[in-house]
Amino acid sequence: MRDDTVSHATPIDERRHLVTEVIELKKRFARLYKPSPSAPAVVNVPTLRFLMLDGDAPIGSPGFTESFEALYKLAYPVKFAAKKRLDVSYPIMPSEGLYWDADGGPDVPLAEATRMVWRLMLMLPDAVPSEFVDEVRESVMAKKGLPRLADIRVQSYTEGTSVQVLHIGPYAAETPTVERLRTFAAEKGFEFSGIHHEIYLSDPGRTAPEKLKTILRYPVAPRK
Repeated sequence: MRDDTVSHATPIDERRHLVTEVIELKKRFARLYKPSPSAPAVVNVPTLRFLMLDGDAPIGSPGFTESFEALYKLAYPVKFAAKKRLDVSYPIMPSEGLYWDADGGPDVPLAEATRMVWRLMLMLPDAVPSEFVDEVRESVMAKKGLPRLADIRVQSYTEGTSVQVLHIGPYAAETPTVERLRTFAAEKGFEFSGIHHEIYLSDPGRTAPEKLKTILRYPVAPRK
């Protein structure tokens, strides 16, 4: 008699013939990643897992660009391998970036930062174990000479209550939008309490600067 039962101890590579689990990240987190283009909003951001990569190379420099490239060069192989070997299907979500002043911390406006550092992120579902990411990374590193692949890690990030708004235009023109968001937060009884967060809805290589769409988000706390 044939036994198709899959044991919990079955190695990852041997899990076959299972019904693929489809994780609808875009639908589940639509409120966080599809903001109104006309008005800021207060959102509750749960703890989420990401592929993360830190750095301090100037924004737009080769070091910054190579870091983004390394993140995607790992994210897509992990996605494809997860569907094949874990029977888990999910979309690649928009890339994200956290930016702050290394000397003054998140309270220093970015326009006044003396040494900006950053953290690039791509969401990773809970169903994809860190150990699995490490396995795929080894395979990718054997084929691609991207030095920053080894620096990517899996880590959770918590923002909680936050305010966000959709910025349309060049990244360099974000300051008025940030101030608009700060005013909105104050009207709601909040103040910024965390790191400047950008979520990229447009590909800067294919989109004119004046049409770039970027979600700007800040964690907030009740005003003192």
